[in-house]
Amino acid sequence: MALEVPGFRLGIYVFKDAEIVDFAAPYGVFSVARRFDPELDAFLIADAMRPVQAQAGFTVLPNYCFNDQPAMDAFLIPGGFGTRQELHNERLHEFIRSLPETCMLTSVCTGSWIYGTMGLLDGLAATNRKEPDRVESAPNGKVPLDRLADLAPTCRISRARVVDAGRIITAGGITSGMEMGFHLLRRAGWEESLIAEVARVMEYSAAYEHYREDREESAVTPSR
Repeated sequence: MALEVPGFRLGIYVFKDAEIVDFAAPYGVFSVARRFDPELDAFLIADAMRPVQAQAGFTVLPNYCFNDQPAMDAFLIPGGFGTRQELHNERLHEFIRSLPETCMLTSVCTGSWIYGTMGLLDGLAATNRKEPDRVESAPNGKVPLDRLADLAPTCRISRARVVDAGRIITAGGITSGMEMGFHLLRRAGWEESLIAEVARVMEYSAAYEHYREDREESAVTPSR
């Protein structure tokens, strides 16, 4: 089961009140996958080089800030309560626009709101979280997937767990970061048997098999 594809670098954006599982799950997948390919790398990027307090007071230290412009194959925006502020973060938007076309733009949960606000989902398929919390279930609330439709009126809304539209890949649901991590290994050129082995090591095989086909690929997605 030798791996003959080059390494892959995943940059994960962290910000105030980001959902912990959204960024920890794909990071965890890459951490375990490094046992098979030590050239894999996942790291945290923030607006500035200072501690970032995610939800529930969980604090992380970024590896890079925007000004560092680290090289990466994919950039990931997690969801969380803080995405409501990030919708208006022009520094983030400028950073995203500065990334080369070869860098995939990915998101977990409400992170896709950012791409929708920037107009990057126009004419593409995308997803978001489908299960509302108590506030979102209230009469004046809104399910995140429905809000994505408001933010990106010309986006084709999908209920798939992972939606691969070519350069932009979105995942819907707080725990869908696991599937995002596995799918990025797929985009990096990994064979399904090797990805399944990573899932086995993580004792995630049953869920991996359940969710593996719950994805929509609306564009040709060749390996790098």
